[in-house]
Amino acid sequence: MKINTDEITRVIKQEVANYDTQLDVSQVGTVVEVGDGIARIYGLSNAMAGEMLIFDTDSGEPVRGQVMNLEEDIVGAVIFGDYLGVREGMTVKSTGELLSVPTGEGMLGRVVNALGEPIDGKGPIAGTTLRKVDIIAPGIAARQPVSQPLQFGVKAVDSMVPVGRGQRELIIGDRKTGKTAVAIDAIINQKYTHETDQPVYCFYVAVGQKESTVAGVVEALRQNGAMEYTTVINASASEAAPMAYIAPYSGTAMAEYFMWKGKHALIVYDDLSKQAVAYRQLSLLLRRPPGREAYPGDVFYLHSRLLERSTKLSDENGGGSITSLPIIETQEGDVSAYIPTNVISITDGQIYLEPDLFFAGVRPAINVGISVSRVGGAAQIKAMKKVAGSLRLDLAAYRELEAFAQLGTDLDAATQKQLDRGARMVELLKQPQYKPMPAIDQVIQIWAASSGYMDKIQVSQVQKYAAGLIDYFKTQASATYELLKKEQAMSDAVVAGLKKGAEAYTAGFAG
Repeated sequence: MKINTDEITRVIKQEVANYDTQLDVSQVGTVVEVGDGIARIYGLSNAMAGEMLIFDTDSGEPVRGQVMNLEEDIVGAVIFGDYLGVREGMTVKSTGELLSVPTGEGMLGRVVNALGEPIDGKGPIAGTTLRKVDIIAPGIAARQPVSQPLQFGVKAVDSMVPVGRGQRELIIGDRKTGKTAVAIDAIINQKYTHETDQPVYCFYVAVGQKESTVAGVVEALRQNGAMEYTTVINASASEAAPMAYIAPYSGTAMAEYFMWKGKHALIVYDDLSKQAVAYRQLSLLLRRPPGREAYPGDVFYLHSRLLERSTKLSDENGGGSITSLPIIETQEGDVSAYIPTNVISITDGQIYLEPDLFFAGVRPAINVGISVSRVGGAAQIKAMKKVAGSLRLDLAAYRELEAFAQLGTDLDAATQKQLDRGARMVELLKQPQYKPMPAIDQVIQIWAASSGYMDKIQVSQVQKYAAGLIDYFKTQASATYELLKKEQAMSDAVVAGLKKGAEAYTAGFAG
């Protein structure tokens, strides 16, 4: 057989030309202890806090981790994903990079885990870019005051505890009082923004929830047409503590992709009390000293560095925003516990849901006495600000008189009138789940109630009257409806049209 030396020479020359002298140098350590989602590693002397690590596993599929503790000889780390395949003596590689997750338009409509990997069975996610999970929040100079409303579509919220784009509004209450329902209504209501030129992209972070509960939320969003612009990040109750700890940061990184593009995002953390419990577990396993209620000393920093990333950016930075709705579960209504007080002090107001109201049939069960928004009033539309101005005081006075009236005392006509109107207002503010309402419709209903048009209507007929009133203004008095929609303020022409329409509708209303 004749050997073609020219061909061999050509191949050798090509190999020499393509030879890359760069070596892949990486620091390698050894696992000395592992369990419950944490590992202690020897040999990573140059590791940095928060650095991403790659762990070898039994299956050959490497898993990611993150440096948490830097000790004299040992590095303490958390393992994301299946830590059961990591054994003592296995090697760990440092990457020199911080943990990142995929972000981008392709994430919309998908259900992913805390690392941004799809878990909805729809295949890989295309067209994503990596973004660091844990970053420092924008400084004061990069922000601007909240000035645009973020409508929930819930009458009790939009009128009395309004939220603006870039705000952090805590939803707090006992178990099973409708906290998630309020947040999901807010997400569903953003479909109205997608009909305008300023859509809001939504992210729902489920921390420590049952898989069936999250599946129910996804189905509710899908049925209401909200999954098109929503990403669900799920760190379920069956997963290890590191996933519950990192999920809110991953969700925020995905939302920041839109914020820095000058767009608007809404993120729901459901719930942060479970994230704090997961962080406490990790901290105790890593032998960090426990503090109050066995939480580590930096549990406040855990939530503050997360929630400070929600803001309204200045126009120079594109004017994008992230609005966050952290959810906290209380025990027996104790808002003075450690984690609730921490998050209350970080946020710009809270929506407090009360079990007594919930079981009395007032749903959403918002206690307007304790609930407050420290920012949103500046972002309310003028019409809502005008009609809802006295609503909170009226309801507070009603609650006081209601307690007084239960004593069986004879009441004068003025007090009785106030009680009757308060009862109708409470009835009007009730709203079924997953039925958010446009702001203009809310304004018309609240205006009619506070102007006395519902005083003669039976309490049991208030909802029927209110629904019919909106239909009347959309059909027979559409000129007034369109004028209010255009001006979004209670001008003389709008008020005159509302009075004329309300009088005509009330006269013809048959309960």
